Amino acid sequence: MFYREAGQFKTTYAADQQVFPILQDRIGVAVILFIAIAVVPFVANDFFMSAIAIPFLILALATIGLNVLTGYAGQLSLGTGGFMGVGAYACYKLATIFPDVPIVAHILLSGVFAAAAGVVFGLPSLRIKGLYLAVTTLAAQFFFEWCFIRIPWLYNNNASGAIEVPGLKVFGVIVTGPAAGSIPRYYMVLAIVILLTVLVKNLLRGRIGRQWMMIRDMDIAAELMGVRPLYAKLSAFAVSSYLCGVAGAMFVFFYLGAAEPSAFSITLSFQVLFMAILGGLGSLVGCFFGAAFIWILPILLRAGPPMIGIPIAAETATHVTSMIIGALIVAFLILEPHGLARLWQIGKEKLRVWPFPYA
Repeated sequence: MFYREAGQFKTTYAADQQVFPILQDRIGVAVILFIAIAVVPFVANDFFMSAIAIPFLILALATIGLNVLTGYAGQLSLGTGGFMGVGAYACYKLATIFPDVPIVAHILLSGVFAAAAGVVFGLPSLRIKGLYLAVTTLAAQFFFEWCFIRIPWLYNNNASGAIEVPGLKVFGVIVTGPAAGSIPRYYMVLAIVILLTVLVKNLLRGRIGRQWMMIRDMDIAAELMGVRPLYAKLSAFAVSSYLCGVAGAMFVFFYLGAAEPSAFSITLSFQVLFMAILGGLGSLVGCFFGAAFIWILPILLRAGPPMIGIPIAAETATHVTSMIIGALIVAFLILEPHGLARLWQIGKEKLRVWPFPYA
């Protein structure tokens, strides 16, 4: 009764094809956007903005990129961290070569380099799939890590081997570097994440998205129906790598401020993969759920015991957090393999029939 589409009639094609056809969905999204834009920056402190909100949004975008490839196109990938690194180093080179160009243009353009790398390493998907394809993307991960360490040109021959973000401005406000405030960085990240999420949502609803899902469900049948596997698979790799590249650029320029090659190691690839699996493969909202679960829960587990008067060492907190996260991942995979997005869908179905629990 609270959440019901019955009676919401559509009289035009535009109304029938809108992204959120149900009134309650539109109200919910509007409330979330209002809180994210007009409430969070003025209520949250600097720690919440810098350590929780900004990396959460960035990792959610990286999870969307992996979900496009794995959840919607059915192609496994373990090279997310490497593609994020390509975007970060490309953005660093663009920002140092063209310092007068707005940083937003550099970040959006850096994803193109990651997309090109994704297409190259996606070529084996035309012949192999499943675990074998995952191994080839793992090779991409190790290859990019080697490049980040062994090619000094990528980090401008810096003696430390790290990329250091310069202070850049947008409309006279510093948004990158040590002098940048948390609120301008948050707004920049939020705007880019909203923009790309809307674009991906519309892409998935169109012809390209349907081709990806046909390839995922039955590639031979899709080819017999006219879908070109070459175009569908490589376009999925390109879009996925582009999103991961943009997320990697923002990860360095708006969150870390400086980064070494270890920041884009295989650990980051597995972290994003866990976010996609726990959130729910084939679901955009699940990407945000998974990113929140993996990124925010460890912070709460570390801060919880001291708040109730239980002292705990930093190393102990890290080990306990890893054990709890691992146990929760196993429990979720057993009890709800479709992730948090499925739980969210079940909740909406219950609201549709409330107060009748049997429907």
